[in-house]
Amino acid sequence: MQFTDFSLDKRLLDTLGHMGIATPTEIQQQAIPVGLSGKDLMASSKTGSGKTLAFLLPAMQRIISTRALSKKDPRVLILLPTRELANQVYSQLRLLVANTQYKAIKILGGENFNDQAKSLARDPHFVVATPGRLADHLAQRHLHLNGLELLILDEADRMLDLGFADQLKAINNAADHKRRQTLMFSATLDHGEINDIAAELLKSPVHIAVGAGNVENLDITQRIFLADHLDHKEALLNHILKNEPHKQIIIFTATREDTDRLAAKLAEGGFNTAALSGNLKQSARSQIMDQFSRGLQQILVTTDVASRGLDLLNVSLVINFDMPKFAEEYVHRIGRTGRAGAKGDAISLVGPKDWLSYKQVQQFLKKSFDLSVIDGLAAKFSGLKDKPKTKKKTKTTAKRAPANKAKNRAKAKPKQLDKRFITGVDVGDAPMLRKPKSKLQETPE
Repeated sequence: MQFTDFSLDKRLLDTLGHMGIATPTEIQQQAIPVGLSGKDLMASSKTGSGKTLAFLLPAMQRIISTRALSKKDPRVLILLPTRELANQVYSQLRLLVANTQYKAIKILGGENFNDQAKSLARDPHFVVATPGRLADHLAQRHLHLNGLELLILDEADRMLDLGFADQLKAINNAADHKRRQTLMFSATLDHGEINDIAAELLKSPVHIAVGAGNVENLDITQRIFLADHLDHKEALLNHILKNEPHKQIIIFTATREDTDRLAAKLAEGGFNTAALSGNLKQSARSQIMDQFSRGLQQILVTTDVASRGLDLLNVSLVINFDMPKFAEEYVHRIGRTGRAGAKGDAISLVGPKDWLSYKQVQQFLKKSFDLSVIDGLAAKFSGLKDKPKTKKKTKTTAKRAPANKAKNRAKAKPKQLDKRFITGVDVGDAPMLRKPKSKLQETPE
């Protein structure tokens, strides 16, 4: 199959040709026809599968080939969980709109709010946004979504994990649900909140699943090294960096503090290193990612803020200095390498604090790893034993009370009635108190 089989506008096909893209991936083959048909879609695909074009191409074709419902409201809204992923999608969208009269803007947390309001006032056709910041603009009435034709949610599971459920519902309520098409993409459909939010946002969606979330990328070689403690991890890391040549490397840590500390230590050791974490301003984050993508640094030390969506073709090694809290995040982390058919390596350093997460990854992937050892750096730590399952205590049946004790209980004074019932009000029928819903707040992501 070729992109010409989708009857796309010639300008889109020309742009794809300039990008060197001719053959659609599996998710593109299945999702693009649904997007073009106007039906709602609920799709899952593994990282690096090419799903960005799977929703951008139908969106562009719709805008090119149909009349707008409104001259002022955005026609397409694309929501993403993080600024980095939003920037990645926006970059591809700009290539597609370059030869057209259509305008696209991005609305992200960490950037100037007033400048964004001015951009929204210029009536863009496409808005790429993070949900927290877009909800803030909705609350300030800087845009309206009555004429929205297409709502796209990418990495929907990640948005829910980051706590954006209320913002997504507010955005949905502000748009015309009956005339709108909605495309939802998620790394997994096996997610309780995903099904709940999909029931609110989608209308009889077509379901597509391309590769389960726990399916491994066979182009990535995975290795596990056990470590006794922090110093041992650093010794293993230094040996790997000095003895294994790689183009570019991403090192994942558990916290922002770990990111800054490790990046500083590597820089002192002579490695060309950058640090990326969620506490940086957007301008600084964008600059770091731009420099790394252009190859100005060899190593990027980061938290999970960079585990999704970033398409960095020169990354040939991913190192989990700390194992992720959630097993599915492991797949997204190592998915930063081995992209577009290239080979990649992934190394995880597992200490006592990482052991539970490591076992969860094994269960998630349904596989056991062979442990690797570096001569002279073998670990004494060999894993933690599983806690033995405690036997459930069997309930013993109470013996029947003697007859004389039963009589004494009958003669006992009755307990005093609860004063709440004296008024004749049955508090059991009273509504449960609920916490008031918090107002929408600006979210840094």
